[in-house]
Amino acid sequence: MRHLTEQLAIRQREIGTRWRRLPASRQALLALAHLRCGDTCAQLAAGFGIGIATVYRYIREAIEVLAARAPSLAEAVETAHAKAFVILDGTLLPIDRIAADTPYYSGKHKRHGMNVQVLTDPFGRLLWASPALPGATHDLTAARNHGIVDALATARVKCWADKAYQGAGRHIQVPFRGRRLKHWKRRHNKSHAKIRCVGKQAMAALKGWRLPQKLRCSTNRITDVVKAVLVLHHAST
Repeated sequence: MRHLTEQLAIRQREIGTRWRRLPASRQALLALAHLRCGDTCAQLAAGFGIGIATVYRYIREAIEVLAARAPSLAEAVETAHAKAFVILDGTLLPIDRIAADTPYYSGKHKRHGMNVQVLTDPFGRLLWASPALPGATHDLTAARNHGIVDALATARVKCWADKAYQGAGRHIQVPFRGRRLKHWKRRHNKSHAKIRCVGKQAMAALKGWRLPQKLRCSTNRITDVVKAVLVLHHAST
């Protein structure tokens, strides 16, 4: 809350705001209640004694301020140089879409959502989160579209990922595929899974915020929401 309050105060000085219904600290509390607890605009309007339109405007401004401070892929890869390796994984953020919205339907998860790629360090700390793509996008396709595969290869950063990234390149280690594997391959897959499971901690940190658990906003705003959560996660660690 202190971090967001400081950023909002800087924003207000930049645009020359003279007066608002809520000070920067209360606006930060309002935005965090929306992101962390999933409170609706109507609930927040009643709780803070302001209009629904004002709540919507304050939340959107706070999310945009945070999203602007999110690290880029290049910055995340540079940070990864100091790490032994990184873990790449994809997750689906559920959205409220109807069955007709085919591009957003994930056949793997059997629901509508947005595909987000995540890079974590060996200790499960979140380094970077990608822009959101429609849920029907395959993880490997998403990683290539975002430039993750090329960026890791160019920087020569070792990466561990699951079977969805088969064919991404030698620098991205994936488990062996198949049912009848030799003993040493099964042992390799077991140790590989132990390394990758640490990355699930980052997913838990991302989805620990109530809003990403069930997004009801426009799909065009989901990327900024993810970036805002990433910045708040870094500020709290």
